[in-house]
Parts: sequence; C-alpha cells; structure tokens
Amino acid sequence: MPDTGRTNVNSLEPYWMPFTANRQFKSAPRMVVSAKDMHYVTDDGRKLLDGASGMWCVNAGHCRDRIVVAVQNEVATLDYAPPFQWAHPKAFELASRLTAILPGNLDHVFFGNSGSEAVDTAIKIALAYHRQNGEASRTRLIGRERGYHGVGIGGTSVGGISNNRKQFGTLLAGIDHLPHTHNLAENAYSRGQPEWGAHLADDLERLVALHDASTIAAVIVEPVAGSTGVLIPPKGYLDRLREICTRHGILLIFDEVITGFGRVADAFASEFFGVQPDMITMAKGLTNGTVPMSAIAVSSEIFKTFMEGPAGIELFHGYTYSAHPLACAAALATLDVYAEEGLFARTGEMAPIFEDAVHSLKGQRHVIDLRNIGLVGAVELEPRDSAPGARAFDVYLECFERGLMVRQTGDIIALCPPLIVSEAQIDELITTLGDAIRATE
Repeated sequence: MPDTGRTNVNSLEPYWMPFTANRQFKSAPRMVVSAKDMHYVTDDGRKLLDGASGMWCVNAGHCRDRIVVAVQNEVATLDYAPPFQWAHPKAFELASRLTAILPGNLDHVFFGNSGSEAVDTAIKIALAYHRQNGEASRTRLIGRERGYHGVGIGGTSVGGISNNRKQFGTLLAGIDHLPHTHNLAENAYSRGQPEWGAHLADDLERLVALHDASTIAAVIVEPVAGSTGVLIPPKGYLDRLREICTRHGILLIFDEVITGFGRVADAFASEFFGVQPDMITMAKGLTNGTVPMSAIAVSSEIFKTFMEGPAGIELFHGYTYSAHPLACAAALATLDVYAEEGLFARTGEMAPIFEDAVHSLKGQRHVIDLRNIGLVGAVELEPRDSAPGARAFDVYLECFERGLMVRQTGDIIALCPPLIVSEAQIDELITTLGDAIRATE
C-alpha cells in the first residue's frame, strides 16, 4: 500500500482516548503531526490556526526555540533527580522565579505534574494546615457548580460539572457547592466582567450557617471558570468570597491552571482582579505545555505553620516526578520567553482587539451569548431540541475542516489563542468561526 501520509486507522483501536467520543473520533480522526508558533499541521499537510492554545496551555506559541533547546540540553545533562530528600538546583531557581511574580505573600511553592495533582495537593495542604493549627474539625470543602478542578478524586469531588461526576458515584464526603455565576437573562453579551451577580458569593454565608465555620477547611474556585465554557466573575464577586472566607477562618484557593501566566493580562488572575487567595494552583502555561508540570503556591502563614511543627518531614506528600529536571528547564525557559517578549502586557494590549472581534459575532444565527476577558472568550450557541451540545460540536468539526482549532464544551465554543496572536490572526480566527457557524444548521 502506498504511503499517503495519513494515519492508518487500523492502528487506532488500542488507545483509549481521554474526554473523547472514541468511536466518533476513530471513524474520522483529527491528527496533528507538528506545530510551530500559531499553527498545527495535520497528517494530510494542512495548517490549523490554533485558537485554543493547544488546550489552554501553549501561551507562548508552539515549539519555541528557547524552550526546545533548554529541554534538549537538560535531558542530556540530568535526566532525573529524586525529589524526596534530594534535589537539584533548577527546582530552587524555579520556585524563586515563581514567587517573584506571584501576588502578595504567596512565597512558597510545591511542585506536582498536572493541574489535577495541584488541586488534590492544595486540598491536602488545607486539611493538614487546619489540623496543624489545632482545628482538625475543619474537613469540609466548598467548590462551585460548573467548576472544573481536574480529574483526581479530590478535584472531581469539589468540581461541579455533572458529566465529570455522575459516572463515579458519591465521590468524597463532606463536600458542598456554591451556585455558579452564569445568568444569560442578566449578563448576556457582557464585555469583560458582568455587572450582575456579586451577591451570589453570599451563598457562602448560607453554607457557613448550615455546616458551621468550624467544619469548613477551604473554598476553591477558578477566578474565570474555563473548561465549563468561560464563565467570568461578576464585578465584586471574588472580593466578597475573600471577605467571607477571612471572616470565618476559611482558606481561599484559586485554581489558576487556566488563568495563570498571562491569560488575563497579569501573571495571575488574582492580581488582575485584585483579590489575594491563600493558595494558587497552576500548571498548563507554566511550561508552555512542553513538559507536564504543576505548582501550588501557598502563603507564608501556611508554610510557617508547617515549619513550626515537630522536627522531621513536615508534609507527608509528594510525587516521584515533583520538580522533574526537564520540567524545571522547560518552565525556566518559558518564564524567560514571557518576560523577554512582554507577553503578559501584550495580552492587555490585544484584549480590546480580541473583545471587539468576539462581539462582532453578535446577531449571527444560533448565537445567544458572547463573553470575554483578556485573551479568552466564548461563543454560546442555542442548543438543538433534545440534542444539547450537538450544534457546537458540529461547529467544532466545521472549524477543523476550515483550518481552525477551537475548544468545545456543551453548546459553547471557547477561544484562547496563544498570547503571541496577531491582530490579523484574531480576524482570521473570528472570520473562520463565523463562517463555520453559518455553515452549521
């Protein structure tokens, strides 16, 4: 059989793909074989404009030379170093570099390998912190409806996307959820933060009254809920969560796996919104998606509490690949690219252009909402009767055929191009998406 350059579909069956309709995909595969800067290349040689930063993670664009060389050099120098009772210099260098750009007193960093691990780590730190503080009764965790915090047992439990939960039974006990903030009747077509909805944070007071503050360890939310379809916090909402948590001695965790590293025009969304959490989880853009890595930043108070405990191991937790040398090398080179190219500030410069482009789709058939902040946006489509999600999935497939990669969740198309995106590429992204919507019933 001649080599056509296309993937042999007979070889697809052994791989059980994550978060994928396996039967649909394997009947019509969408394969990418290389990438550079703003584009992927498919197995049949077509270029795809990356409107999704891979999967919210390739903030500086693909295959950046500085990052590639750093990883190549590291794998030839130090392929692995044990993280328990041993270390290597780049781990300390990276922690220092991160604390220099983290907001407030988040001045200590623990390393993991994925956003899911970061969330489960943050949860364990919260529980252990209260126990160390003599408040072992604080074991309850509060998440939010439509929240996504990875796929670990802890993150799934505090998460609030129903399809991610319902296959797995009751999950962890002692979990409750705040209401989500999405309200089309009040906030449709908002530019930036919606005006309505700050009062929804007050539901935390109801949960405190129901469970008693002495039982609640932490509240975890995404500053901008990404995976559920880009839900942007109403003005004042995050401030009120912070006030209530402080009043009742509850830790506030911001899951910034998506919003970290320039997505909303500052290094972290907490800085952009002016709200200081007690912990931040990060991953994705930390290494520009090059090598799996995550980190959990904790306040000086949390770290000090552990260091004042008995001598010996302060936290019985960690991973074989914590602060892996290749990941550290990738992250350090990624931070260099962000700094040298001013990419966080560039997000702020491009955000108004991106906002106008996204909202130019208002009035197109099936479009019922448009929303944006920084370089992240969403187009919400009217669901088909008895087939929720089908219309957006068809648009997603049509975008692929027209040379554009986007994200799809339910009937929402999510947009999050790399921070190096040009004005012309924003125009191409929105024009192609608009054409795909018009071509879809």
